[in-house]
Amino acid sequence: MRIPVPDRDTYLARWSALHGGYDPLGGLWVVRAWLTLVHRVASPLAARRVTPSAVTAAGVAVTALALPAAAAGGHWPLLAVLMMLLGGVADSLDGAVAVLTDRASAWGYLLDSVADRCGDLLYLVALWYVGAPGGLLVAAGCALGLLEYTRARGGNAGFGQIGVVTVGERPTRLIVAAFGLAGPASSPAWPMSPGPWQRSRRSRCAWSASASS
Repeated sequence: MRIPVPDRDTYLARWSALHGGYDPLGGLWVVRAWLTLVHRVASPLAARRVTPSAVTAAGVAVTALALPAAAAGGHWPLLAVLMMLLGGVADSLDGAVAVLTDRASAWGYLLDSVADRCGDLLYLVALWYVGAPGGLLVAAGCALGLLEYTRARGGNAGFGQIGVVTVGERPTRLIVAAFGLAGPASSPAWPMSPGPWQRSRRSRCAWSASASS
């Protein structure tokens, strides 16, 4: 059974109320365009009563599928990129479904935050499988943890969440991870059949070469 779904302007108004009063209609066109796209994709899910939690769980599950693809070697990491992109879309859709179905809640916010951290960890593990230096990934993980801690403390101190936007947001992390996976898979130096979970010196060299090109 389908239920009525709010139109785009109503969705944007509700989204604004949940994001410190930021007005996407009068703000950056890119934000407005993205939210319009999200509204179109999320509307059929909301009309069919799909729960936001189900979308969140699906996003983490799809992102997790990137790990075996990244570990398989050859051109399989390109499939990992696709899985990450789909998971990233789901990460935007769960909030939209919550807003459209008027199910936004503190529990949903917490679940989405935990899912985001799981996604960050999956990105790092996938990059490790294709040969990214472990020290660099540990440093990146620490930086992400510090960023999210600072954001949480800033929110508790009264700063609007929309005002604590940095270059390290989720879309940026997704883009960096996608390029980090696609680069080695497209490099002639990348081993075509490294075997499951294998991390050879050759794969690390291929990742470094693709990252520096």
